[in-house]
Amino acid sequence: MHQITRRSFISRAALASGVTFLAPHALASGSNTELRIAVIGLRSRGKELLSLVLKGTNARLVAVCDVDPAILREHVDKLAKKNVKVAAYSDYRTLCEAKDIDAIAIATPNHTHVLISVTAAANGKHVYVEKPVSHNVQEGIQLADAQKAFGVIIQHGFQRRTETAWQDAFEWIGEGHLGELKLARAICYKPRPSIGKVRGPQLAPEGLDYDLWCGPRQRTPILRKQFHYDWHWQSSWGNGEIGNQGAHQLDVCRWALGDPQDMPRSVFSCGNRLGYLDDGYWPNTQLASFDYEKAPVLIEVRGLPAREMNFKAGMDQFRGESVGNIIEYEGGALIGGHYANCHVVDESGKKLKEFSGPSTPIQTWIDSIHSGKQSSSLSARNGHLSSSLSHLANISWQLGTTASKLDGSEPPAISEAFGRMTRHLEANGVDLNKTPLKIGAKLSPNATGSAFTGEFKPIADPYLMEQNREGFELPI
Repeated sequence: MHQITRRSFISRAALASGVTFLAPHALASGSNTELRIAVIGLRSRGKELLSLVLKGTNARLVAVCDVDPAILREHVDKLAKKNVKVAAYSDYRTLCEAKDIDAIAIATPNHTHVLISVTAAANGKHVYVEKPVSHNVQEGIQLADAQKAFGVIIQHGFQRRTETAWQDAFEWIGEGHLGELKLARAICYKPRPSIGKVRGPQLAPEGLDYDLWCGPRQRTPILRKQFHYDWHWQSSWGNGEIGNQGAHQLDVCRWALGDPQDMPRSVFSCGNRLGYLDDGYWPNTQLASFDYEKAPVLIEVRGLPAREMNFKAGMDQFRGESVGNIIEYEGGALIGGHYANCHVVDESGKKLKEFSGPSTPIQTWIDSIHSGKQSSSLSARNGHLSSSLSHLANISWQLGTTASKLDGSEPPAISEAFGRMTRHLEANGVDLNKTPLKIGAKLSPNATGSAFTGEFKPIADPYLMEQNREGFELPI
């Protein structure tokens, strides 16, 4: 593996600047040479990345990797039937060292995103990493530093950024058609039934290297019925719904604000895991606000159905969206869901203009590598800043105290959203006197996100980072 000292890592990061990266591959081969791509993590989103790579131009899928041997064999066999021959890897470290791979797309669980990304970058590989790009704030900082230090293209997986619809909409609004931005809303009403509760430790899937799957986190007993995917709701591996689907909507909010390069001035979150008792940790109902100089950001997360815990009854909506954004301006709003179109309405709700356009995340990444240039909006740093919002909200929630209501000092938008949240819980039979909310601490991160300021600093700072265990340290 490529070795680099901490001192040289920091020096290279300090010397690098701007948003144009002249990658070794781009310089040597030019736009007429196919990029050799590997995909790591082959379930769920990984399947989509495989499909997008196969459809890409000036690129070729050459390898796949998964720690689950059954999933790995399944995809190798499926690709063979399509006359696509690939190398198969079970260990990301071996793949990252391979000389016949130029770029790596990562769709593994959140806790390994930065470890694999930085390992790939240290070996001269370009990286596409799914959202959230990090599992904690400090990891995101390290990822952004790694892109500068190693001079490779690292692109985040916030899909709206590679759609012309939202880009065109923000450019049109930037011409002054709707006036001043007032509030950026993120809506994430997505059904999440109970993941169940086990009586004791469970076995990993047959043949899966659980130690390698745990990677940088401590190897702990498996306490969930479904090994795959349900890690999202457990703190060692995932970041809850606000860091899963909600991360997409928070990214759009930052985009609406002009992609501020500092952390929000303050963060507040409340909610809890309600309606059932299971092995999940993170809230299935959560409200979080972020105070930026330009305008506030507000996200609402609901995992319970519209009423009576009946998941066949559908989900609530807010202004026509269940998963999406409502960006509010003086003269109207920009509204869109988790897809490649959005529209603008005036103050009365009359539709003024529609925007649509394809999503091209992998092709955009491929093109950036060939050109050696990347938009700052797609960079590791921008992905880190958007991902950090989920982490900051979760820290606020973790430091919270139990209560059934707010203290009354909150801004009107938070109070209104909180009222709708509690009515939604009541519609599902949740008694907040018996199973109360956690009302989070109001936290003030510093501009870089490396520490908090104020009264909660001593107890909040440790939540910004996690210690990687021996054998899974970052290669710096």
